[in-house]
Amino acid sequence: MLSRIAESLFWIGRHVERADGVARILDVHLERITQLPAAEQEAEVRRIMAVMGVAPEHGDYGVDSLIHELAWNRDSPTSISGSLHAARENARRARETVSSAMWEALNSTHYGLGGHRRDVVGTFRVCHWAIERMATVRGQIQMTMSHDESWLFLGLGAALERADMTSRLLWTRSTTATEGMSWVSILHCAGAYEAFLRTRYGTFSDESATQFLLLDRLFPRSILHALTTAEEILVQMEPGLQRVGFKDDARRIVGEARTALEFHHAEDLMAVLPGHLNNVQAACARASEAVGAKYFSHAVEDSWFGGIL
Repeated sequence: MLSRIAESLFWIGRHVERADGVARILDVHLERITQLPAAEQEAEVRRIMAVMGVAPEHGDYGVDSLIHELAWNRDSPTSISGSLHAARENARRARETVSSAMWEALNSTHYGLGGHRRDVVGTFRVCHWAIERMATVRGQIQMTMSHDESWLFLGLGAALERADMTSRLLWTRSTTATEGMSWVSILHCAGAYEAFLRTRYGTFSDESATQFLLLDRLFPRSILHALTTAEEILVQMEPGLQRVGFKDDARRIVGEARTALEFHHAEDLMAVLPGHLNNVQAACARASEAVGAKYFSHAVEDSWFGGIL
């Protein structure tokens, strides 16, 4: 597979997952922020933007800026619109590899975004619409593409982004005052509320909700499940075993992050939660760079197009 195709597929997976994750985070926090007194809204908007790694263009930390930066700013890779645009552009570059059904689902979603209102009510609806549309795109990827190397790159990008998005979701709660965001809302945001209740048999606490989203081995949006999935895909991409060490830096980085979580004492998890969340986000960024350095060789592409080969 050409490295430019592999790179496009990897970033399709990341951007589709990011559009879904940002829509979930914006939906639950926008509802809460708009119900706060005006004097408290700026501090909350500033906090959410810091967690998501964005800043307003003109220094305005109002609700309108939050909506623009996380939903509608097409130039930002963090916004729903920017992620959808980037996913579609990468799919266009890899058009000969992705299935027609997947392309049509992504393309119609991209153009459908323009039909929505950009006020508060319209953005609420866009968040729910984007979550449904991303589920459709992911379904087309699963059911209309062969589970070969192309699918592995798509899945690897999605798994790394999912771990990063869940860590940011937990950050938005861990940096909130106790009277702010509830864990019920966080679980609903992650689509985990019913799965959590069935697993815990109705026993509910901050610690149990955190453990579920961080450490549950079976829930697909937990950080541990996402890291495990990324590690399994990396093994499939290079199954060779060494007696000592790893040649694959991405696998080493993801494996270290997974084991740091999996073997930590769950009882004192809340006390060290910020450190774990920072480590997960850093590991996802470093693993993404390592995958790029290993598989996305632009020098080879240049030599091919330059007629050297």
